[in-house]
Amino acid sequence: MAQTSTPSDMTDENKPIIEIRNFDFAYGDAQALFDINMDIREKEVTSFIGPSGCGKSTFLRCFNRMNDLIDIANIKGGEIKISDINIYDKEVDVIELRKHVGMVFQKSNPFPKSIYDNIAYGLRIQGIKQKSVLDGVVEECLRGAALWDEVKDRLNESALGMSGGQQQRLCIARALAVKPKILLMDEPCSALDPIATAKVEELIHQLKKQYTIIIVTHSMQQAARVSDKTAFFYLGKLIEFGKTDDIFMNPTDPQTEAYISGRFG
Repeated sequence: MAQTSTPSDMTDENKPIIEIRNFDFAYGDAQALFDINMDIREKEVTSFIGPSGCGKSTFLRCFNRMNDLIDIANIKGGEIKISDINIYDKEVDVIELRKHVGMVFQKSNPFPKSIYDNIAYGLRIQGIKQKSVLDGVVEECLRGAALWDEVKDRLNESALGMSGGQQQRLCIARALAVKPKILLMDEPCSALDPIATAKVEELIHQLKKQYTIIIVTHSMQQAARVSDKTAFFYLGKLIEFGKTDDIFMNPTDPQTEAYISGRFG
């Protein structure tokens, strides 16, 4: 973030931690998001749902500027503020932004290192070398990801030897190590079996006590289970956004109702 202010300055619990206003985004000449307006509040789980290609993952990646890595990506208008800072302001330090806005990807991507080193990596590149500090953070994050009891006796073994579900929870633990305020999850359970999915969903319920979580999911059942708010996207537009129970039980837009009822998508 900007050097003079960071998301950790956020103190007003009634104010949204993320504010999106008239946001337009394109890949070259192809517009992907149209006039998005949304407020996301602290320590809530917000799900993005909609058919493939509707823009939900593109939008998710806008919050930590991962789309900057794509040459033809560009902001056509509007703004995204995190804790009152426009994250696309030229003064914003993108590396600093990504410390505050962590990300867990669709496919688990542990580093080809030990379980311990996966967690400690982000701290080491920040210059933290003291073993007692690293030990404490590794244990804290693995406990936070409900993984400590499963791996505490094999911290020096390769993370690549873990099961798929364990690898995904390790990636969540790794994201937590740098103390983000916001955690982005792009279909984190799509490659997992039902038991591993249930563990990740249980973990999301626990993590929202400390973090603001935004999750993209193709599973409407998952959105209904884990989220406080749900946003329905279609063809790059935000069609409806509100409390999850209202979106699923009493949608106000016919397109939302058609998608929820399975008539398209």
